[in-house]
Amino acid sequence: MSFQSAVIEDFLESHDIDFEKSGDATYLLTLPGEKKLQTHVALVLGEHSLSINAFVIRKPDESTAAVHEWLLQKNASMYAVAFAINELGDVFLVGRLPYAAITEQELDRVLGAVLQYSDSSFNPLLELGFSTAIRREWAWRVSRGESLANLRAFEHLI
Repeated sequence: MSFQSAVIEDFLESHDIDFEKSGDATYLLTLPGEKKLQTHVALVLGEHSLSINAFVIRKPDESTAAVHEWLLQKNASMYAVAFAINELGDVFLVGRLPYAAITEQELDRVLGAVLQYSDSSFNPLLELGFSTAIRREWAWRVSRGESLANLRAFEHLI
């Protein structure tokens, strides 16, 4: 086990973060949130750095340009990670740490930033990219007497 792997595993275990190891170099973890209930993160030890990749939302159904503009504006003030899209248009948080920066304190800061950015951006991104689907889901639930509990944050769209 490399020094970096030991630091990562010690950090994850000491903070009771749910994770599994995939191969020698990849850690798959789940961070609990409030608005976005789970953020799935991959930490991948590369040749010279640690790659951080966290899924935020799937490709927006609508207003893609507005979603991308929102993401780019947020990127200017973020720490250690930035919003990016993959080839499918899904939104992720991505970043890299050089091996020398892999300490328990820095992992705490970076994973804290990932959780904060993922959680705080979740509802605004859903509003921008999925408002029609939210309205349709709201109407469907109302028509069937289903719970609206997890849609309450979007009540102002109705």
